[in-house]
Amino acid sequence: MEKKIGRPRSEKTKKAILDASYELLITNGFPSITVEGIAEKAGVSKATIYKWWPNKAAVVLDGFFAATELMLEVPDTGSAKEDLMIQADNLASFLTSPKGRVITELIAEGQTDEKVAKEYRNRYFNPRRLISKHILERGIERGELRKDLNIELSIDLIFAPIFYRLLITGEKVDSTFVEQLIGYVFAGLDLKN
Repeated sequence: MEKKIGRPRSEKTKKAILDASYELLITNGFPSITVEGIAEKAGVSKATIYKWWPNKAAVVLDGFFAATELMLEVPDTGSAKEDLMIQADNLASFLTSPKGRVITELIAEGQTDEKVAKEYRNRYFNPRRLISKHILERGIERGELRKDLNIELSIDLIFAPIFYRLLITGEKVDSTFVEQLIGYVFAGLDLKN
């Protein structure tokens, strides 16, 4: 049996770091946060943070997601259209909330900092995209959707308009918009051909 080097990760220390990063994010915004500031607020060393996270973006995103409990369950109503409506509506509701606006701040930061972009893609967007993929795959298996459906492009068609409104036009993103969006997307998917 191989012996592990160093002390095991303390859940109490981890929680202190994640709580500190979340509090600093909400209070000061992402650009103002430093690993030094997180370490000071959590009562740990910078080395402890870097032992567990590769950079500021990773620890801040983990703190944010831990505090806002964003691990959404995969809806399974028996209808791919309904499941995607639920997923898109949940996303839109979250992104337009005060806490969800942090995501748009991180997207903006990611335009000039590739580490931030990589972390929010890996920790937030890719897991949610995988949920959408599973929903569409179930729809194909149940015969609701055509077998040759381009799943990746379909996901883009569903979620891109939400981000376009949030980041570009500033137009309303609500349940009515999501319902219309999903209706148009599913009408355009030519489901059975």
